[in-house]
Amino acid sequence: MEQQNVEQQVTRGLGQQPTQSTQTQKSFPFTTEIITLPSKGLVYPESNPLSKGEITIKLMTAKEEDIITNQNLIRKGLHLDKLLESVVVQPGVNVDDLVIGDINAVYLATRMLGYGAEYDIEVTDPFSGEKQKVTIDLSKLQTKDINLDILNAQNRYELTLPVSKKKLIVKLLTHKDEKDINQEIQAMERLTKGKSAGSDVTTRFKYMIVEVDGNSDRGFINKFVPNMLAGDTKALRNFFKEISPDMNMTFDFVSEVTGDTEALDIPFGISFFYPSN
Repeated sequence: MEQQNVEQQVTRGLGQQPTQSTQTQKSFPFTTEIITLPSKGLVYPESNPLSKGEITIKLMTAKEEDIITNQNLIRKGLHLDKLLESVVVQPGVNVDDLVIGDINAVYLATRMLGYGAEYDIEVTDPFSGEKQKVTIDLSKLQTKDINLDILNAQNRYELTLPVSKKKLIVKLLTHKDEKDINQEIQAMERLTKGKSAGSDVTTRFKYMIVEVDGNSDRGFINKFVPNMLAGDTKALRNFFKEISPDMNMTFDFVSEVTGDTEALDIPFGISFFYPSN
């Protein structure tokens, strides 16, 4: 009965019918669940199984708990990557193809199916600066409200920058992009002994931008990005917010001290996947 309640909570949060889970389990020697992707599969080619807008995941076991608590993986920042690779069991799916918002949906469903919808954390009150314990109901999280008609199977989108008038072709970042970005940032920090810290934004832009005024040469794009005008970078960030399918990973925080309310990001720490109590 408790597991059924959890499945219903995942259904509310991700828009999936729980009856499909039973159908899927017939094909696997372990318990699985089908979840709906925030992108609805619209950003993947028709040949990709993800284009159906669903993904089959397995419920966490002791194996996955070993992954997320492995200190070596944590130090290398690989524990979430390995968790994703372990829980996605749909044949023909390469987790590197997943766009970031769809990955967040997998993480959310994995946590809820494993430990339930209640997430107990301690956060810093932005109004008083004091620590406060809160319980987040993950079942209330919904997908972001975006215009899905914008999305396409090529994952390519046009944007004319408002200041420079440069015409860009951009894409939503995938799991492979994220891994490449992290490796590049770490390599730069090693070479500069940490002096390149803070280059995350420009590095991400280099991977987001596919073409500038018809020029798709990576060397040209890499030189273009650091010289982008502030008004153009703001427009690019806002554009990605508008077109990025994702879960709304925030919660309404109410200060016990002042009574004020603010939307805060839900932290994705180890405790998210491995509660201490």
